[in-house]
Order: sequence, then structure tokens, then C-alpha cells
Amino acid sequence: MKRLNELLDDVRVTEIIDGGNPEINALVYDSRAVEAGSCFFAVRGTASDGHNYIASAIERGAVAVVCEVMPKQRSEGVAYVCVEDSNIAMAAMAAAYYDHPSRELRLVGVTGTNGKTTTATLLYDMFMAMGYTAGLISTVVYRIGTRSITSTHTTPDAIRLNAMMREMVECGCDYCFMEVSSHAAAQHRIDGLHFTGALFTNLTHDHLDYHGTYKEYIRAKKSFFDALDKDAWAVTNIDDRNGEVMVQNCRARVRRLSLRSMADYRTKIVEMHTDGMLLHLDGEELWVKFTGRFNAYNLTTVYAAATLLGIDKMEVLTTLSTLTPVSGRFETITATDGTMAVVDYAHTPDALENVIATIEEVRTDDKQLIVVVGCGGDRDRTKRPEMAAIAVRHATTTIFTSDNPRTENPEAILDDMIAGVGDKRNYLRISDRREAIRTAAMLARRGDIILIAGKGHEDYQIIGTQKHHFDDREEVREALRATHDLR
Repeated sequence: MKRLNELLDDVRVTEIIDGGNPEINALVYDSRAVEAGSCFFAVRGTASDGHNYIASAIERGAVAVVCEVMPKQRSEGVAYVCVEDSNIAMAAMAAAYYDHPSRELRLVGVTGTNGKTTTATLLYDMFMAMGYTAGLISTVVYRIGTRSITSTHTTPDAIRLNAMMREMVECGCDYCFMEVSSHAAAQHRIDGLHFTGALFTNLTHDHLDYHGTYKEYIRAKKSFFDALDKDAWAVTNIDDRNGEVMVQNCRARVRRLSLRSMADYRTKIVEMHTDGMLLHLDGEELWVKFTGRFNAYNLTTVYAAATLLGIDKMEVLTTLSTLTPVSGRFETITATDGTMAVVDYAHTPDALENVIATIEEVRTDDKQLIVVVGCGGDRDRTKRPEMAAIAVRHATTTIFTSDNPRTENPEAILDDMIAGVGDKRNYLRISDRREAIRTAAMLARRGDIILIAGKGHEDYQIIGTQKHHFDDREEVREALRATHDLR
């Protein structure tokens, strides 16, 4: 517990109507979760405004309210703190409430459009394998040492972030590796955290439904690097055209990586196969159980971060060679006749192009590539025709299907996608995702490759506002079992 005044040192307060400096036993931004002794944050969201729920929060026992507009009707005995931005205040107060746990960890953030989950997860796996205790905050799962917690957001809210990091400290974690989404940066969820290092993977069009413009999307990502302290370090991918943009005016120590040109960390792909690659990384050769140029970037980023964290170069390389791919990221399932399915989270044009390019490097001319792909509903519509165009340009056959349609009509989403195929006719339109996967398996001949893109690790479909169990990996195994003798 903390007194309210103890939480306000780093908060820009415009007005306080004192309620007696109450003792705070919980920080809450959802009025439904308020309990006696809570401090309630009135946050303006995309769907609702927390200021409309101040009275409800007080009825439930809130003893302090942080808001941007002082309510005209106020309750006696409640402290009202008026601030310029409730999100910024919440992040600062959450850090103070949990005694700034990020200062007791070596916290590394990973941002970019693609590769965040793989990079953060591999860092976690590497450090755990080397005998350290680490935490992970990712799209797939949150981990505190060996304990797993279901992930709800790529980067959770500031209160949960600090609560989990305090638990990491108490459980003996030395490191924490976390994905930093553009939403989290824009909404100030990571304000108040002390980062040891920051990693930039790449940047392509995504989340324009939220940010509005590509420029704003870039600005959100860059703000993460702009906020780094001078004692931190930053690693950027200079093969991406936004790599240098991210670290402009960055106070941290900047290091660069590349697969194309001279850089602090340089990697060359020597050989590529379906089950792995031979890399020449920072002057040494090693075999890794990953394939694809995008994974060469991810592994180089992991190597850079680990060595900057002080781990011996050869220990890092040795451990890298033992790591295995992240669930739903170029995950392969092979039938006894050699027919292979690849399940991948690729849900942006660049990610789809990358995963197909990887398949093309190992596919022979006599083998078909069948791509099953869709686009999410209630999300950025501009990428739908782009993804469709990429699929039909490379695939022998493309099957357009549903991918979390949410409240949109699946057929309308497919209309948007097919607008991008031009005069190409090498596609089918099957909105039922299960049927689309089964059709792909039936079309595949011995040794062909099926790519099922978009959902990766997800084990659900969101239809309307409800989640229904659906796992691409389960579905393709069942389809291959029925058509290609999968054991």
C-alpha cells in the first residue's frame, strides 16, 4: 500500500482537490474492477471515456480519482487529481506503486512490425537455457521464470506491466524481454519503465486503422527510442529504410546490424534448407534450426542484444545453435509422402512476402505452392488487396478465406482482397477457414508445400465479438491425415 502523495512525484498535476491523502491499495482504470481503497484512472479510450464512470468507481469504493477534466459533482472524502494525460499519469504512478521494478531488472524492449515475438521469445529461451532467470512479455504468452500466464495484449497496460515486473523481481529474474507495440508507445503504457536496451526489427504498413497514417505509425515506434536514457543501448536494422530514422536523436548508444552491408553486427546466409540454415555471423559460422532471411535478421538481433548484455560471444553462438522456432512462426508439419504444411503468423504484406520468399528458396520447380490466407476484420483495410496480390503472384494456387472477421462480413473482406488480384485467376474463394485448409490439402500432390498464413499460434477465430476455438495447426494435421497419410 502507498499513500496517494507518494505516487505523484513524477506526475504533472494541474489541480488537486484534497481528500486527505488516502491510502491506496489498488490502481484501476476499469470501474468494474474497483474495490475499496482503489485509485481510479479516468482514461479516454477508443470505445469509451473513463470520465463517464467516475461516479460508478466512487460508488464501488474508489478513494482517489485521476482525471483530465475535474468533475463538477464531487464526493466528500475522495481525492481528485487533475492531470494533462491520464495514461501518462497512470504509467508514472504504477511504476511508483510497485517501487520501480524495471530498475531492478535488465529490461530489453523489442519493437517493429514483424519479428517482435520471435526475437523476444528467443532471448528469453536463450537466457533461461544459459542458467539465468528471465521474464517474457509477448503476444503469445507472458512468463515469469518458468511460470506461464495467458497473454491478453502484445504489451499490457502500465499497471499490469509493473505488477508483473515486480513479481519477476521477487521471483529472482535478472532479465525481462518484452515486445513494445506501437499502440503501447502511443498510449504511454511503457512510460516510467527503465530500459537497458531497445531493438528495432523492421517497419511496414500495419495498424493504420488505429494510427491513421504511416507517418503516425513511425512516430509511435520512434518515440520508444527517443525516450531511452543515455546509459541504455539501441540496436537497429539498417537494411530497413526506417532503421536510421528510429535512432535519429537517440541518446542511447546505437549499434547497427545488416545482412547487406558493413555494420556492427553482420550476417551472411551461407546455406538455406527447409530444416535450418548455415550462417556466417559476426565472423563465425554456425548452423541454426531456423530458415528464411527474416529469421537471419531475428537471430542477428538476438545475438547483438545478448552480447550487449555482457554474455560471452561463443556462449551466445553455442546457445543460438540449440534454439528452436517459436510456435506458429514458420512451423512445419510434414506428411509421410513429403507434403509439407507451413503455419505462420504472417498477417502483413511484408511478413507474407518474407515467408513466401523463404519457401521459394527451398521449393523446386516441380512442386506446387498452395497459399491459404485471409485478413482480419475491423482492422487496416489497405493491406487486404496488397496481401492478395502478393499471394497470387507467387502461389500456384491461392485460397482466400476468413481470418478473425470480427464484426465484418467475411465475404466483404474477401471482396477487398480480391480487388488486388487484377487479371490473375489462380485463386479460390472459400470463406470457411476449415474448408479452405481441407481444400488445400486435397489439392496438394506428393511433396507440395502448403502455406497457411495469418494466425500462427492463435487457437481461436473471432466471429462477431465471440472467440471460437480454431487452431490452424490442428486443422492442417487433420487435413493431411485424411489426404496424405500423416502419422
